Amino acid sequence: MSTKSFSIQWNLKSQFPNTCFLPFARRCSLNAFPLSFFHCPRIHSPKPYLPQPPLVQSNPYNQTPHDLTQARESISEYLQELGLSLEDSISISSNSPKYVQMLVDGVKELEEWNAWNDSNGEGDSLGFKEMIIYMAKEKGDNGKVAFLESVGLPLSSAMSVARYLSSESLPSIIRKVKYMKENIFSAGDDKGGLSGKNARRMMMHLSISSDEDVQQTLSFFEKIEARRGGLEILGLVDATFRFLLESFPRLLLLPVESHLEPMVEFLENIGVPRRSMGNVFLLFPPILFYKIQGIKSKFSTFEKVGAAYKDIGKMLLKYPWMLSTSIQENYEQILLFFEEEKIPKTSVDRAIRSWPHLLGCSTSKLKLMVDQFGELGIRNKKFGRVIAKSPQLLLKKPQEFLQVGG
Repeated sequence: MSTKSFSIQWNLKSQFPNTCFLPFARRCSLNAFPLSFFHCPRIHSPKPYLPQPPLVQSNPYNQTPHDLTQARESISEYLQELGLSLEDSISISSNSPKYVQMLVDGVKELEEWNAWNDSNGEGDSLGFKEMIIYMAKEKGDNGKVAFLESVGLPLSSAMSVARYLSSESLPSIIRKVKYMKENIFSAGDDKGGLSGKNARRMMMHLSISSDEDVQQTLSFFEKIEARRGGLEILGLVDATFRFLLESFPRLLLLPVESHLEPMVEFLENIGVPRRSMGNVFLLFPPILFYKIQGIKSKFSTFEKVGAAYKDIGKMLLKYPWMLSTSIQENYEQILLFFEEEKIPKTSVDRAIRSWPHLLGCSTSKLKLMVDQFGELGIRNKKFGRVIAKSPQLLLKKPQEFLQVGG
């Protein structure tokens, strides 16, 4: 092929990337086309204009079901080369349709380019199945994109997360996902959408500035809220696991033996049942990134309210945000506020242990309710007895309290 004809074909290809061009026959120039083929007279120009047909073709590369079947078989073979079992490789290749389609499109486009180039290009001597494997290797993600799509991530998110996990091997990532689904986020105590209801309650009663961990959790909740079913599906792992990985891809960098397993064992020891553990992590995923020693240090803060480890486990089930930095700092302010209001500490301790959502409430909001009770003649010890028995009253607005009282 001459340099001139190559230039013409390249210009056509670059100007119309979505058009399926047929290759010219050898020794065939543009002058061989009928004049009616062009919108303008033939001229000797380095950039001839070729009209683009309407993009109405649903199958621009003339793909067949057989192509997709062969592609899935090739991907399965490739995944086995990476160390996966036959069962895992078949499952992944069968549940990553967008990834399969991307590789098929890539192969068809490469075949088309080689035909245009009229020379033996890359992969020109390979068969279709070999070309699929070649294309998969060229992507450079080592099968991670296919796997991530197979667990529910959209192709674009799978590609983004795969780049984040470039240092991890595919077998290692698969093992972590299996461990999390079987031991941490397995089906458990979420009857009636308990996790979703608690998430709404936690957000509703948060009236302080939130730290980065809480902000990331709120963003995670927003993604789920935008889906059909909203936060009620939070505890349904099959529906929410993809959002968890999209929001916290770092989860797949955590080692199983040295981090995840000790974390699960530690939480069980402080009274968090295995069946409820997934609810705790879904309500506050950053806990998984904390070191156990750091969690113990945070727990020691609550010794001021007389909370033993068994009490802290119960508090954590109700309010996982208690371990966040912003909540811990606010806790100190709450204790100081009630001390200044001369509320008996034993009553405050009991209120916080039984209703830890108080920890997310600002002291300015608490003061509104303390003043409201004061107007009714309920102060000091009497007020302490009330909040010890019904601590949730402190989270109401004054007008709501008056309506209840009326």
